Amino acid sequence: MSIIQRILLAVTIIGGINWLLIGVFDFNLVSFIFMENAVASRVIYVLVGLSALVTIALLFMWNRDHYYDEI
Repeated sequence: MSIIQRILLAVTIIGGINWLLIGVFDFNLVSFIFMENAVASRVIYVLVGLSALVTIALLFMWNRDHYYDEI
Protein backbone atom coordinates (compact mmCIF):
# COMPACT_ATOMS: atom_id res chain seq x y z
CA MET A 1 0.00 0.00 0.00
CA SER A 2 1.44 3.34 -1.05
CA ILE A 3 1.72 6.41 1.14
CA ILE A 4 -1.11 8.15 -0.74
CA GLN A 5 -3.36 5.14 -0.21
CA ARG A 6 -2.54 5.15 3.50
CA ILE A 7 -3.35 8.86 3.73
CA LEU A 8 -6.67 8.30 1.97
CA LEU A 9 -7.45 5.43 4.33
CA ALA A 10 -6.63 7.64 7.33
CA VAL A 11 -8.93 10.39 6.02
CA THR A 12 -11.71 7.83 5.60
CA ILE A 13 -11.21 6.59 9.16
CA ILE A 14 -11.27 10.15 10.50
CA GLY A 15 -14.52 10.72 8.60
CA GLY A 16 -15.95 7.57 10.16
CA ILE A 17 -14.96 8.76 13.62
CA ASN A 18 -16.69 12.08 12.90
CA TRP A 19 -19.88 10.18 12.02
CA LEU A 20 -19.55 8.19 15.22
CA LEU A 21 -19.32 11.41 17.21
CA ILE A 22 -22.36 12.81 15.42
CA GLY A 23 -24.38 9.66 16.01
CA VAL A 24 -23.48 9.11 19.66
CA PHE A 25 -22.88 12.61 21.04
CA ASP A 26 -24.51 14.88 18.40
CA PHE A 27 -21.09 16.55 18.09
CA ASN A 28 -19.75 17.44 14.64
CA LEU A 29 -15.96 17.61 14.85
CA VAL A 30 -15.60 19.20 11.40
CA SER A 31 -17.95 22.06 12.28
CA PHE A 32 -16.19 22.47 15.62
CA ILE A 33 -12.73 22.68 14.04
CA PHE A 34 -13.73 25.02 11.21
CA MET A 35 -16.13 27.07 13.37
CA GLU A 36 -19.16 26.71 11.10
CA ASN A 37 -17.18 27.80 8.01
CA ALA A 38 -19.46 26.29 5.36
CA VAL A 39 -16.91 26.30 2.53
CA ALA A 40 -14.16 24.63 4.56
CA SER A 41 -16.60 22.06 5.95
CA ARG A 42 -17.85 21.19 2.47
CA VAL A 43 -14.27 20.77 1.21
CA ILE A 44 -13.52 18.40 4.09
CA TYR A 45 -16.71 16.40 3.45
CA VAL A 46 -15.86 16.11 -0.26
CA LEU A 47 -12.32 14.95 0.57
CA VAL A 48 -13.65 12.34 2.99
CA GLY A 49 -16.17 11.13 0.40
CA LEU A 50 -13.55 10.87 -2.33
CA SER A 51 -11.22 9.09 0.07
CA ALA A 52 -13.99 6.60 0.82
CA LEU A 53 -14.48 5.90 -2.88
CA VAL A 54 -10.76 5.27 -3.36
CA THR A 55 -10.75 3.07 -0.25
CA ILE A 56 -13.55 0.97 -1.74
CA ALA A 57 -11.45 0.54 -4.87
CA LEU A 58 -8.46 -0.45 -2.70
CA LEU A 59 -10.57 -3.09 -1.00
CA PHE A 60 -11.43 -4.74 -4.30
CA MET A 61 -7.85 -4.42 -5.57
CA TRP A 62 -6.57 -6.11 -2.40
CA ASN A 63 -9.01 -8.98 -2.81
CA ARG A 64 -8.01 -9.44 -6.45
CA ASP A 65 -4.30 -9.44 -5.63
CA HIS A 66 -4.86 -11.76 -2.66
CA TYR A 67 -6.89 -14.13 -4.84
CA TYR A 68 -4.13 -14.39 -7.44
CA ASP A 69 -1.52 -15.02 -4.76
CA GLU A 70 -3.38 -18.13 -3.62
CA ILE A 71 -3.62 -19.70 -7.08
